[in-house]
This record gives sequence, C-alpha cells and structure tokens, in this order.
Amino acid sequence: MRPDAPPIVCVIGRKNSGKTELTVGLGSELNRRGYRVMTVKHCHGFQLDQPGRDSWRHRHEGGALRTVLASPSDFAVVGDWPQEEMPLSELVERFLWDADVVLAEGFKAASEPKVEVFRDAPGSEPLFDPDEERSSRTLALVTDRSGIQLPIPVFDLNDQGVVVGLADFLEHKFLRRGGTP
Repeated sequence: MRPDAPPIVCVIGRKNSGKTELTVGLGSELNRRGYRVMTVKHCHGFQLDQPGRDSWRHRHEGGALRTVLASPSDFAVVGDWPQEEMPLSELVERFLWDADVVLAEGFKAASEPKVEVFRDAPGSEPLFDPDEERSSRTLALVTDRSGIQLPIPVFDLNDQGVVVGLADFLEHKFLRRGGTP
C-alpha cells in the first residue's frame, strides 16, 4: 500500500451487533469534523443492477468481465474478481485513494486496525482475545457489557456520546497527529 494511503479502520463484530449503526455514526461524525470519509462494506454477494437493464446486459449478455456504471454524480463497478477477493488495502488504493479515512464494515480477517462492536448475550464473548495474534490489531471494543476489563480501550455502547468519544479516539490516533495504523 502507498505510504500516503488513507488510514483504514475496520468495524467488526458478530451478526446484528451494531456494526452498520456504528460505521454510519462514525462516518457522520468524522464528516461533520471536515474529513473526507469513505466506506467499504464486506458482504457475501449482492445484486447491484437489475436483469434487463442496459448495464446488466453489458455484463450478462455481452460477457463483459467488469462494467462501470457512471453518471454525473455517481459511479459503481460491477463484475468478477480476477482472484478470490481483492484485499481491502487494494480496494482502498484503487477506489478510495483520495479519502482522509476509510471505515470498512466487516473484514475481520484483514490486517488493518479494527474496532469491535460486541453486544452482550448469554454464552457470547467478544471476538477480541488478548492471547490471540489475530487480536493484536484491535484498537478498541464498543460494548453494552458492563464491567468488562481489557488491555484496550472499552467504550460503552449505551452511552449517547459513544460515537463522539470513538471519533475523538480515532482522530487522535490517525488523523490530527498523523499517526499510523
């Protein structure tokens, strides 16, 4: 990845933990502070265009490997990967290079720094485990479980100021002071 690439922070967690809510809230808060925020959402397949539409026909009838949909205000790229899945860092380098910060929802296996959202439920534990190497890139935990003690900052999911506090934390770590992930 280029040395001038924007910082990437992955918002991870189990299904229905609040990843989207936190990603949207953080994006809104950082945008309000004047940052160019861009996002990536990891998903397990989707349909962007509808059968019979011109762009769908380009790809599915015309056999285009990739199709770019472009208008004066929007664009999208749809198609097949040249490999298994493009790494997050390459997605950012190719498509989001001009961001001040990239928030990536999902991508828990990626090597980029992470914030985990964890909702307390019987028998459930956070993905973060201080004894596992994969957790070494976890920056913070946002949770509704009270009294949790970890060697990383823990933010209260029920606190109305959680998004502002987390934005302050990320701004201090990556944006204002020029820190590196």
